[in-house]
Amino acid sequence: MPNFLLMLHETPADSIALSAAKLQEIYAAHRAWAERLAAAGQLVGGERLTDDGGRHLRRQGEKVLVSDGPYAEAHDLVGGFYLVQAPDLAAAEALAAECPHLSGRQWIEIRTVEALG
Repeated sequence: MPNFLLMLHETPADSIALSAAKLQEIYAAHRAWAERLAAAGQLVGGERLTDDGGRHLRRQGEKVLVSDGPYAEAHDLVGGFYLVQAPDLAAAEALAAECPHLSGRQWIEIRTVEALG
């Protein structure tokens, strides 16, 4: 069964004003959703990413250039991901449609993982 990467896009400024209680509520909803997928054998993995934006690497000739990733002022960055198994893209979309991440300006990008070999 193919794997699909669900990239959780968010606007960092939106979460700054959330209370600790609201954040705990959001985390609980994600845990419950992930536990349901795991029980059905559909969750391969998933994690929340740090807010630092990471590092970007690009090759320019023989040199590798390294720069900071998006800053907190960025309008959109990937805040986490889930790796799920589904029979096809339509089934992966149905799983993503139930993800608690979909609210406000947040959105999910789905990519099919290509099996190597």
